[in-house]
Order: sequence, then structure tokens, then C-alpha cells
Amino acid sequence: MSIELNKDARKQAVLSIERYFLDNMDEKIGNIQAAALLNFFVEEIGPCIYNQAVLEVQERLQTRIMELDIEVHEDEFGYWKKHEKRR
Repeated sequence: MSIELNKDARKQAVLSIERYFLDNMDEKIGNIQAAALLNFFVEEIGPCIYNQAVLEVQERLQTRIMELDIEVHEDEFGYWKKHEKRR
């Protein structure tokens, strides 16, 4: 599965890279170079971030699944217990 950014996110990311270079490297980077650098990071590092996010979601879902029986559990054969309290 390839990781892709939508058009607006890609545009914002390229602008952010340009600004980062200007502010932190005291160097101007062009739009094409910033887009190429973004492509490299998305292709090279993006899968690591994506896989970590998937692992975290899996862990959260597993936790929720393990708690599901507690949340939706109903006591069985409770009719007589409930009615005996009334007597």
C-alpha cells in the first residue's frame, strides 16, 4: 500500500519544508526541491510512521474488545433474584 497525501496536505507540507529550510538552515529551498524531499520522506519514512499507527490502533482495539464483555454483559437467569427482593 502506498502512502499518499491529498493535494492540499501536499501543498501545505511543501510550504512547511520551504519555511523550515529558510528558518533553520538559513537557506532557501525551491518548490521543486521541497516537493522532491517530501516525496523521499513519504516513501522512505512514511511506512514506518504508518505501521506504528496501525500497531497503536490494533492495541487500542484489542483493549476495547477485551473490555467488551464487561461493558455489555448481562447477568443470566436474574428473574427470580430480582423478584425475590420484592418479597
